[in-house]
Amino acid sequence: MGKEKKDTFRLVYDRLYAHFGPQGWWPGETALEMVIGAVLTQNTNWVNVEKAISNLKQAGLLTFPLLRTLSLESLAEYIRPSGYYNIKARRLKNLLQMIEERYQGELELLFADSLENSRTNLLTVKGIGPETADSILLYGAGQPVFVIDTYTHRVFSRHQLVPEESDYHSLQEEFLGSLPEDVSLFSEYHALIVAVAKEFCKKKKPRCKECPLQGVEEADC
Repeated sequence: MGKEKKDTFRLVYDRLYAHFGPQGWWPGETALEMVIGAVLTQNTNWVNVEKAISNLKQAGLLTFPLLRTLSLESLAEYIRPSGYYNIKARRLKNLLQMIEERYQGELELLFADSLENSRTNLLTVKGIGPETADSILLYGAGQPVFVIDTYTHRVFSRHQLVPEESDYHSLQEEFLGSLPEDVSLFSEYHALIVAVAKEFCKKKKPRCKECPLQGVEEADC
């Protein structure tokens, strides 16, 4: 990857950070909360995830052993605010089962595993795709992996910084090849992309003229 493109990716970050400031992701008091949140946030907003996690917390269920023994039906009811709660309950159960079988039920062992192994194992879990797996690894385990989502593709393809046909892997490689390996940078960058996509680079009726990234594809780096 050429220096010009690397500089452009860094320029995007600098502009977003200057406009929005630090985002403070990922919310969660414990690693287990972060893992649960990564699953529950699929197809919903974080406010609903917080409500679901609060239900579990108030019931005193935010421990690995208690969640493992909790019935699927009960778990689904607790996480109802997150939407698609029956599906997400099964996904959580599948994830907890994998951690039990391959890491003795210890999140710390999952997080201490190599990035390659932990990512491979997470992707074996039914219902856990690359975005959820990488969110767990970046925000929970502190692994240097860049999380890609629909916002990332929208923002960077609209500004002609990546091809429209980019898939998850190729887009992730663009970021990993353009930025220094820095967990704090990766987590902040991802959060800032979400912020600009929601406020300016909307799916419909984008606010291009007011966007802090206006003209970034033509900027002299």
